[in-house]
Amino acid sequence: MLLICYLLCFNLIFLVRFVEENTTKMLETKVISNSEVLYVGRDDGDTSPSTKALHDFQINGGGGGGLIRSWVDSMRACSPTRPKSFNNQSCWIKEHPSALNMFEEILNKSEGKQVVMFLDYDGTLSPIVDDPDRAFMSKKMRNTVRKLAKCFPTAIVSGRCREKVSSFVKLTELYYAGSHGMDIKGPEQGPKYKKENQSLLCQPATEFLPVINEVFKKLLEKTKSIPGAKVENNKFCASVHFRCVEENKWSDLANQVRSVLKNYPKLMLTQGRKVLEIRPIIKWDKGKALEFLLESLGYNNCTDVFPIYIGDDLTDEDAFKILRDKKQGLGILVSKYAKETNASYSLQEPDEVMDFLERLVDWKQLRCGA
Repeated sequence: MLLICYLLCFNLIFLVRFVEENTTKMLETKVISNSEVLYVGRDDGDTSPSTKALHDFQINGGGGGGLIRSWVDSMRACSPTRPKSFNNQSCWIKEHPSALNMFEEILNKSEGKQVVMFLDYDGTLSPIVDDPDRAFMSKKMRNTVRKLAKCFPTAIVSGRCREKVSSFVKLTELYYAGSHGMDIKGPEQGPKYKKENQSLLCQPATEFLPVINEVFKKLLEKTKSIPGAKVENNKFCASVHFRCVEENKWSDLANQVRSVLKNYPKLMLTQGRKVLEIRPIIKWDKGKALEFLLESLGYNNCTDVFPIYIGDDLTDEDAFKILRDKKQGLGILVSKYAKETNASYSLQEPDEVMDFLERLVDWKQLRCGA
């Protein structure tokens, strides 16, 4: 009996080490996006990349009620119904001041450089709503973005299907990056900021289209018994919205989603604001989309370019991190509450985003004598 117990323990240790080593390698080669993998830190506060990936591996490949409970805890932590308490709210505001209050400072930083705008959609250009199919932007916001695109190269970077977010925005002069940047297309009216007048199209996850469609259909069937759950096919990823699901049903939803995902090892689960995202495990995210678009515009490794990325979600952190690491441009987080972020500045809601964009337009038009 002692020998059997010893062998079982040895095998368990070997399995854990194998998973940690392999998931860490995946993170080191950037197959998995560090900032987005769904995880819950251990009691000792460990939230290292290997811990994040290990937890994701366990969700997709392991079993047990404890893992589902951890998953639900993560859903709750990333989708709070009330503000999280920070040790010092005023310190957070000092570190991430209002982009409206610091507008002159931002202009000074961009002096002599080409401003390039990157905008998330949900929660940034449109309010967060219960029904994702009704996340419409206002006519005033659309007019503001239209004027913005006349002044600066402008891209919409969204987790939505590119065609869907384009149908919401209804502006053909923009760059659109859908499915968290896995589906990028240039302006239909011709990119006036790009030297070559060739059409732009980038779809690095095309091989995953059949499996995403298959998973979408299975998720539809599995989640139809959960009141309020909504599954959205975003072409290169699938989204499970739980904004309208009662919290006491989250564990049921997690079980149903996991029962589908466990059979698809090449897909990973990430999380946004009350949404679970099923995506291919590839070296691509919103940060990569930002880099690709800058390169396509001819600004790769340029010192005279100033990217501004505005977003509200966890998935936008990859873009914020790129800008912070490169010490290039800046990120602006849209949030009413303090939260950990790689962004440099903050705005509270879409109305403030619109005010900020209008100020940029007015500043550019004044300089050009328009």
